[in-house]
Formats: sequence, structure tokens, C-alpha cells
Amino acid sequence: MKTLRCVIMRGGTSKGVFFHENEVPQDPGERQKLILRVFGSPDRRQVDGLGGADILTSKVAIVGPPSRKDADVDYVFGQVGIAEPEIDFSTVCGNLSAAVGPFAIDEGLVRARGAVARIKIFCPNVGRYLISEMQVADGKFVPEGDYRIDGVPGTGSRISLDLADTAGLITGRTLPTGNTRDVVKLRNAGDFEVTVVDAGNVAAFVRATDLGLDGTESPAEIDGNKKLIDTIERIRMAVAGMTGLTRELDSWKRGVSPLLPILAIVRGPAPGPAAGAGGADIVARMYGGGMTHKTYAVTGAICTGVAARTGGTIVSELLSPKGKMQDTIIIGHPSGVIPVEVTAGSGPGRTRLERAVVYRTARRILDGRVYL
Repeated sequence: MKTLRCVIMRGGTSKGVFFHENEVPQDPGERQKLILRVFGSPDRRQVDGLGGADILTSKVAIVGPPSRKDADVDYVFGQVGIAEPEIDFSTVCGNLSAAVGPFAIDEGLVRARGAVARIKIFCPNVGRYLISEMQVADGKFVPEGDYRIDGVPGTGSRISLDLADTAGLITGRTLPTGNTRDVVKLRNAGDFEVTVVDAGNVAAFVRATDLGLDGTESPAEIDGNKKLIDTIERIRMAVAGMTGLTRELDSWKRGVSPLLPILAIVRGPAPGPAAGAGGADIVARMYGGGMTHKTYAVTGAICTGVAARTGGTIVSELLSPKGKMQDTIIIGHPSGVIPVEVTAGSGPGRTRLERAVVYRTARRILDGRVYL
């Protein structure tokens, strides 16, 4: 029986299957077919493969030597469909990206010297760079440490990830519509004011109160409200049209919920564990891929940070006074908080990202061969 070498790694609050670029098919169709087989898709349980039956654990990373002289390594991310035989290679996953440097070092793709490795990662599928820094010893990544991130048990060594180069990644503009706020009009549901941001991902922000929510609901409460989910999907569908995501609309027409844009339900700071411990500056619930996330996507955090630093947006309106004064913004989510450091300058129809940093942890869980 045919087998394929792979590594399962956790990066931040995500988990994925990592492959060397030269060990998977180069033909796009054959590559997709193989990865779907590895994950056990399409199947909501992914019971016959390595997928975790959750948007956070159905991810693939393909890593190889750099295709550009100014990079250390290439990285292609794919969001693997669970119930659908599809893989979205059109974006990056910030959480899983935290594991790319450790994988590249430990697999011998990058030579690490000293105590801290700084790796420039090129993402050829989107044409952008990520900068990652991590602790190393004797040329290997050091996973152990005392840094803790909410949504992951235990602690690990701190990995910094700068996604400043991902501004306008999908649409070419950090404010895809050219506006800080737009209005989505839905028949029999009302009008909804949204802020749309493109930075590592395309996210639409809507006030929790406008959806009849407090903003501290659990993912299960949101996903269990069929009328609410219908409204959310209709807002996302409208924003997809506004931002020119025609591929996503085609996906919708085939009966598949489009991945982009993700939608963030936001409110101002709130007390209690449901709002995220640690004095959050903004509280958010993120919906994408047909479900509400149990944590918060790193790319979503970057979008939130950009929105917070752009005057006139819904996020900047709801942001705490502390968040407006500091470089670091604390986002409350269902599993705790995620801090994001954003330094930005504004320009016509866009925000110029100078620094967009999150801190994550990562570790290797398994290496071996998957049977195909």
C-alpha cells in the first residue's frame, strides 16, 4: 500500500499536517486528490483520515526550499474542506504559520545558529512574506517554555509572527470597499452596518447588538440559532459580492458555504469569563467555514487590529480607551484572549501596516507515514 511521509504539528490554536514540497504531486489536481485522501474528506467526521473534523484542525502546510532569493523557505497553506471535497489555497493561516519555522529548522530546510532564529517565509500562493522568530538550541527548535496562549493547554516557547506584508492580501486593499463602513440591506432581516478589512484575510465586522446579541455568546449558542446563522451567511454573501470575491460566490452557488469573508461579531469590553479574561479591549466571535470558531484566527486578529487603528470603523468605535492608547490590543474570544501588536499609518482607501505581530507557541506532535 502506498504511504507518504508527513508531520503533524500544532501551531497556535490550530493543528495541521505538514508535507515537504518535493514529496507531494506537482499537478494541482493530483495534489488536491491526495491531500483530501490523507484528511479523510469529504466526511463530517473525517473518520478515515488525519483530519480533526473542525475548521481549526483540517489544515495542510506544504513547505519547501525558497523560490525567491530574499526568503529562507516557501510555505503554502491549504484549508481542507471537511464535508466538501475542496481545499482553499488562496490565503494563509496565521496560527498554523507559527509552526512553519520550527518545521523548517527541524527538517533541515533552514540552518539555525545562535539562540534565536529569524526566518523569512515566502508564501508563493499569495505572493507575500511572513517574518517569524523562535528560540533554538544546537540548531534545533526549542518547544519548551513558559509562554501561554489561551485555547491551548500548557505552555511553550514564544514564537513571534509578523504579518505586516499581508495588508490587502486578497483584494489588494486593506479597505476593500474604500469605506470604513458600509451598509448591507437584507430583505426581511433589516440593514446591517459593516466594516470590511483585508489583512491576511477578508473580515467583515458587525456589531453584536445589531444581530440581537450580547456578544459574549458561546459558539454553540450562535451555531444553534438557525435564524441568526441564516442572517450571518446572507451578510457574508453580500460582502463577498461587494468585495469582488466572485470565486466565493461561485462556491456558494454550488451549495458550499464560502470561506471568505469571515465575519466577526464585535462588542466593547465586558466583564466575565465569556468575554475573555485579561481585560479585553474588544470582544469578538468569529464565524467562518460554516461554524463559529472556538478561539480566534490570527489573520482575524490582524484584521481586527487594522480596524482598530483605522478611524471611523466599527471596531475603533467599540475599542476600549486603553486599546486606543497602546500598541497592543487585547481581543476577547470564547477561549480567552489574543493580543495583537499593530502599528499602522493611514492612506487613501487603505491602511499601511508597519508592524502586525502576534505571539504563538508550537510543537511537533507526530512524524511518520500516512497510508493512502
